[in-house]
Amino acid sequence: MAAAAAGLSWRRVSSFTGPVPRSRHGHRAVAIRELLIIFGGGNEGIADELHVYNTVTNQWFLPAVRGDIPPGCAAHGFVCDGTRILVFGGMVEYGRYSNDLYELQASRWLWKKVKPQAPSNGSPPCPRLGHSFSLYGNKCYLFGGLANESEDSNNNVPRYLNDFYELELQHGSGVVGWSIPVTKGTLPSPRESHTAIVYCRKDVGSPKMYIFGGMCGCRLNDLWELDIETMTWSRPETKGTVPLPRSLHTANVIGNKMYVFGGWVPQSAGGEISAPDGEWKCTGSFSYLNLDTTEWIGLISDCQEDKSNLLPGPRAGHCAVAVGTRLYIWSGRDGYRKAWNNQVCCKDLWYLDTERPLAPSQVQLIRATTNSFQLKWDEVPTVEGYLLQLHADSPVPPVAGNPGTGIPETSVLSSQGGCSVHQSPQSLPSIPYPEMKVDHPSQTNNLIPNNVQVALSSSSKVEGKEKVAAPENKVTQETKKNHADATGFKESNAPSLLPVSTSSAQTSANVGELHDLDKQSVNPDASVSCTVSSTQTMVTQQAVKTESSSTNGAVVKDETSLTTFNSKSEAAETAYVMPSARVSTGQTNDSHSSRAPQRPPAPVKTRDRRWYDVGIFKNNSAVVSQFYLLPEETLNINSKTEGADVLDYRLLKKQDLFPGTVYRFRVAAINGCGVGPFSKISEFKTCIPGFPGAPSTVKITKSVDCIHLSWEPPASPSGNILEYSAYLAIRSTQLQENPSQLVFMRIYCGLKTSCIVTAAQLSNAHVDYTSRPAIVFRISAKNERGYGPATQVRWLQDMKTSGSK
Repeated sequence: MAAAAAGLSWRRVSSFTGPVPRSRHGHRAVAIRELLIIFGGGNEGIADELHVYNTVTNQWFLPAVRGDIPPGCAAHGFVCDGTRILVFGGMVEYGRYSNDLYELQASRWLWKKVKPQAPSNGSPPCPRLGHSFSLYGNKCYLFGGLANESEDSNNNVPRYLNDFYELELQHGSGVVGWSIPVTKGTLPSPRESHTAIVYCRKDVGSPKMYIFGGMCGCRLNDLWELDIETMTWSRPETKGTVPLPRSLHTANVIGNKMYVFGGWVPQSAGGEISAPDGEWKCTGSFSYLNLDTTEWIGLISDCQEDKSNLLPGPRAGHCAVAVGTRLYIWSGRDGYRKAWNNQVCCKDLWYLDTERPLAPSQVQLIRATTNSFQLKWDEVPTVEGYLLQLHADSPVPPVAGNPGTGIPETSVLSSQGGCSVHQSPQSLPSIPYPEMKVDHPSQTNNLIPNNVQVALSSSSKVEGKEKVAAPENKVTQETKKNHADATGFKESNAPSLLPVSTSSAQTSANVGELHDLDKQSVNPDASVSCTVSSTQTMVTQQAVKTESSSTNGAVVKDETSLTTFNSKSEAAETAYVMPSARVSTGQTNDSHSSRAPQRPPAPVKTRDRRWYDVGIFKNNSAVVSQFYLLPEETLNINSKTEGADVLDYRLLKKQDLFPGTVYRFRVAAINGCGVGPFSKISEFKTCIPGFPGAPSTVKITKSVDCIHLSWEPPASPSGNILEYSAYLAIRSTQLQENPSQLVFMRIYCGLKTSCIVTAAQLSNAHVDYTSRPAIVFRISAKNERGYGPATQVRWLQDMKTSGSK
């Protein structure tokens, strides 16, 4: 048991901002994307505020709620359906319980008291606390709880319940009414302060509700199952060691596991569990039930003492919320001090990553220069950093002997060409935040040195972030959740019609976005902009040329071709040796902190081809101008095993990128469980010297019958700019035959840094749906050597308008 617990990487969050709610117990919490929403509970009085914690920015805030604001309550039902939250019952004051139902529209922080119809075959639920309230589909399932038999709230006569109700919801807002389902089998015994979750296997079977534990004069540890399709109750047989009887614990489903934490458990003496009237204590025990095999697995035992503050302390009446595969725990009471005659509540917030992160999207190219790349990839939720690796077309010689001196230890990246992305406070576009500034870290060199204690929080501020972006690279960018279109085109004699090979192997995760909140018809991108001066939002990113005999500029291969091989020898040459990597579990009390992950031994191709670390980054972007060389003694990866020593970046020499060289990139996400799988491989080529850089700071301004497209000259013209060309992706029969081949028409050629795009030209535009509907423009500059890499602009379109284009 101790070994299993040691493998858990709990993190205590200590560096947060905003109005922190007072500690309490009996509260409830749900998650809407990255937001934890907490309501009710109490400690020396019942709380009536609604608190919200942003797990990305580590900020607490109190939204300005309005409408039929409910009174404070504790031990109530609290479920989340999309972006609405339903609250039922609970204790509103000592001895007085409620059976009122409230709805919160989180898209507007609007409360509404709803009045469901009574069931046709009985009475509506009576006032209660400590019941379970579970959501599946468009129905909530209410079970059990504790009622007061006495009409006098000061004369509390408890009655444990095991009644079962179904509440049908209306779509979007409102409810239909209560019903009392006819069930088969034996109902679970009466209880309160139990847990109930709903789980449905992906492959086979109907949805099941599981009820565990609770209180009915003594604590329970029985498990009950309800088949929701047949409405049949049963007692499933379980394997493993069943957790001790408990109440006021929490249960959360992540994947196919039900994680049970804390609660009140019997005080054991000499291995014997006390009698029902014996001593009870709070626990910090942690187990899960595999819902596919119904096997209990203990992770932290009830008797395990933790004096190192690496695990959450014992507690009951806390809240636990799953955000993706990460479990958050906040507050709760840790015992009863008779000398003080009051409840003692915890004030801490913890989280646990239960699985390694998924593979990020392929690395995408924003901009290429002769000796650097500006890269990005889709953000993976609830991760602490990203490991970026590359290998070059030309073998890189190993470094022997001692490390180089005089090399900066904090960064291997050039700060030039960074992109500063400013996002409005609505990281969930349609959920209004209070007036506050949410500064998302700049897309610059957020490099984390290895082998040192570092804060990996995604809310970590970059000092002087308003200044890190070079003036020539003010890039308007789509939200971090969108894919960049890292494609390219060949420009030789500037033809007016141009087929372009683009990547078609892209998917959009859209992590952390709430699109149709409250069923409003809005453009979800309207709140995200950087240099856009118009009412429309667009994204600018650097595109590069496809491979051709003319190598005047950066090259990107069609990413779909990277998963295939031209010959058996190439396939054999790309047989990587990739043992799984682990992140060390050493921690501090800092928020979201960990040691740098143990680096997986470098996968090797034959002929000295191997992957090199670019670094570990806090955010989903990087400006790459260097990478770390491996010391000679690390080259024999066959001698490496899982858990090999961590490479200390400070002891490694660095290698600059070369002009006109092909580099392959891959990225893996890191969380408390370790380094996840790597992304698919992307391949880019640095520019050839002498050609102009890409235009920057592209702006689109919309007028009645046209749009105005403007840009700034390249930061590195490499001579006199002779002309600019602007292109528009258009519909064509060639595009219908091969959707991955965009066709561009030149709409402007001249020395001016702006042009007008007419309504007639726009009527022929192709709407690209690779991520979000957008019209695609490209702008490039020409000098004496020829045309350089282009800036690509995705002008985001409203779904309705884009469909008519």
